Amino acid sequence: FLCHAFFDNWSILLGVFQSKNYQYALALVFAIEEINKNPHLLPNMTLGFGLYNVMHSPMTVMENPFIWLAGLEKHVPNYTCRKQSKSVAVISESSTAVQMGTLLELYKIPQLTLGPFEPLLSDSGQFPSLYQMTPKDTSLTHGMVSLMLHFSWTWVGLAISDLPKGIQFMSDLKAEMQKNGICVDFVELIPATLESLSSLQNSAHIQIIKSSANVEILFCVTESLIGASFQSWEQLMTWKVWVTTSQWDFASSEKPFLLYSFHGTLIFSNHHSEISGFKNFLQTANPSKYPEDSYFSKLWSLAFNCSVTGASCKTLQNCPLNASLESLPPHYFDMSMSDGSYNIYNAVYAVAHSVHEMLLQELEMQPVNSGAKVAFSPWQLHPFLKNLQFTNPAGDLVNLNHKRNLEAEYDILNFWNFPYGYGRKVKVGWFSPYVSHGQQLSLSENLIEWATGITETPRSVCSVSCSPGFRKTPLEGKPACCFDCTLCPENEISNQTDMDQCVNCPDLQYANTERDQCFHKKVTFLSFEDPLGMTLVCTALCFSVLTVVFLGVFVKHRDTPIVKANNRCLSYILLIALIFCFLCSLLFIGHPNTTTCVLQQTTFGVVFTLAVSTVLAKTITVLLAFKVTVPGRRMRQWLLSGVPNSIIPICSLIQLALCGIWLGTSPPFIDTDAHSEHGHIILVCNKGSVTAFYCVLGYLGSLALASFTVAFLARNLPDKFNEAKFLTFSMLVFCSVWVTFLPVYQSTKGKVMVAVEVFSILCSSAGLLGCIFVPKCYIILFRPEKNALKGLRDRIVSKETDVLKCSS
Repeated sequence: FLCHAFFDNWSILLGVFQSKNYQYALALVFAIEEINKNPHLLPNMTLGFGLYNVMHSPMTVMENPFIWLAGLEKHVPNYTCRKQSKSVAVISESSTAVQMGTLLELYKIPQLTLGPFEPLLSDSGQFPSLYQMTPKDTSLTHGMVSLMLHFSWTWVGLAISDLPKGIQFMSDLKAEMQKNGICVDFVELIPATLESLSSLQNSAHIQIIKSSANVEILFCVTESLIGASFQSWEQLMTWKVWVTTSQWDFASSEKPFLLYSFHGTLIFSNHHSEISGFKNFLQTANPSKYPEDSYFSKLWSLAFNCSVTGASCKTLQNCPLNASLESLPPHYFDMSMSDGSYNIYNAVYAVAHSVHEMLLQELEMQPVNSGAKVAFSPWQLHPFLKNLQFTNPAGDLVNLNHKRNLEAEYDILNFWNFPYGYGRKVKVGWFSPYVSHGQQLSLSENLIEWATGITETPRSVCSVSCSPGFRKTPLEGKPACCFDCTLCPENEISNQTDMDQCVNCPDLQYANTERDQCFHKKVTFLSFEDPLGMTLVCTALCFSVLTVVFLGVFVKHRDTPIVKANNRCLSYILLIALIFCFLCSLLFIGHPNTTTCVLQQTTFGVVFTLAVSTVLAKTITVLLAFKVTVPGRRMRQWLLSGVPNSIIPICSLIQLALCGIWLGTSPPFIDTDAHSEHGHIILVCNKGSVTAFYCVLGYLGSLALASFTVAFLARNLPDKFNEAKFLTFSMLVFCSVWVTFLPVYQSTKGKVMVAVEVFSILCSSAGLLGCIFVPKCYIILFRPEKNALKGLRDRIVSKETDVLKCSS
């Protein structure tokens, strides 16, 4: 039985013998010889073969297939001059499968293809007699993208064959790259026809020169004019990392610039186990072993400079004695089995297994007749080929059913061009779609040799990665891989490179200066140890002590005119109230708790109401004293009965009522402020009801305004010891402090807000103390001569003195 093979052994474009394709023929011979020696596969039968050369030219691609079918060079369709044909199958390359498949389908002859997997050829409706030996390459794009991600290459160029398979690959690759954040710098289509070759060369120069990508993906099929295209790129291809497939075997080129330019290229090659005995077969193969093979003689003469004699040009002379295929450089003849040779090896075994199974079935159905010759038609093999699945001698599973055909696994090879001009491929990794995600790619980076001029793992990015603390800002009109880096806003971080968005730190954490970490905030408050807190505490204590001193001075000089003339009882009450005003500020400093939060505002409201109402009582008393001119009038009775003094408890009780309502509805409580001070959580007292707080403050302000108004009316009353002017100034200071307090208080947060309130308490209290009592103490202590009555007192002064005496 014959298994015919149609291979491309000659190149029309370059006009030289393609020695790499001859490995296909040797793989065919090796597989057939191995089967013929196997006693368990087609026993007592011999499998033969025939070789035919197929040109890629549209004018000649069908010439040899017609010659084979007709048996004559001048053939007539549907006629054959062969008396008896024992052909059972045809093995061909995928590049000519469509044209040949249409012809062979007329005769139902099985056709097995060895090239890259073509989805078009898997259409059983259009090509029912065609079988692809190559596994599906749908995982190739995923493998290449995994390689890009492994080295963080996000900016690549594409050089793709302009055939339908190349266009489909480009579409799938772009989709996979987009899903993984990889961008395309440029796309260059490699022509498959001579007509489009000239247009490529000009545009390719421009795109590669302008390209900033250091990594290029090259994908072509055998009929692409890739070799001719790259001859014009000699000065442009260095300093680039190329990622390609084994479909274009540039390593077999005799052009030194290609070997130099593609040094460091990463190649995806279909994974297959090593075929035992094949390398030894190549080592011993020579033209004398196969004298009928004119191609072998042609290869030998070109490789070893032998002279050819004889009419058939098969006789070789002057060849080296130790000449062998192993001694040839790898770029001329590679001793390792290529993907195509491996597919041919499997194709021959597939045909042999199908014939074997068919013969076994016939033997089971018919009696054994040892004298009968076995004869059958090629179409009878189809039922066996369609569902054929077997394990080849290397231990790999082979499946011809395209619906159950597995995805390909890939070896990743690295092309080395050293010694110079002696290119070889070294396996540096693998990719398998059947391994769990994240472990599908394996690389030995220490074995990788990079492109000429690159001494370390190259980078290929449009923009430098944004380090932690920054986020990517897209550039208008540019791909997603091109961006600027912007520092994360305050209290936001990015703890990884190339983050699209910064993330907020939790409320109890804050971002560091570099914006790449969140730290737990430190709990703080206006403490006694804090410089600001310590200053306020010292100020409050100093003013309290000073007030006590003033009270002592007034008690000691209680019988002097200046003390007696201004209602010394009210003065005592006011001084005591001011002491509590200074001391109540201490409640705002230190670690807040529920008790201090409640006491802060209520104590503040009550003691200040006591102080202001006392000032109001003193002012009304002065005003009434100078209005009493007629004995027996009702105003005199009010003055003598101490009615003005009742203002103090009445006003204080009203404030107590307001505070009681406040505490009963929405009392103050401990709260946290995590936003006012960077890196800190401030413990503060939340006022609970802001409305209640402003009611207390408003009531206090109305009392101060009333005191100011009454004091202002009495400021010009005659008397040496009239304090109406001092009361006016004290209320002016008091009102100014608290009017200023309101906007400042609203615009501050945290400890500063607390400090503002304490400062306002101290300033208003100091204003009352300074404006009312400092002038009097100055006279008492330093100008005693002014603290005495000289001469006769008029009637008005006499009345005032008598009225201002405290009732016992």
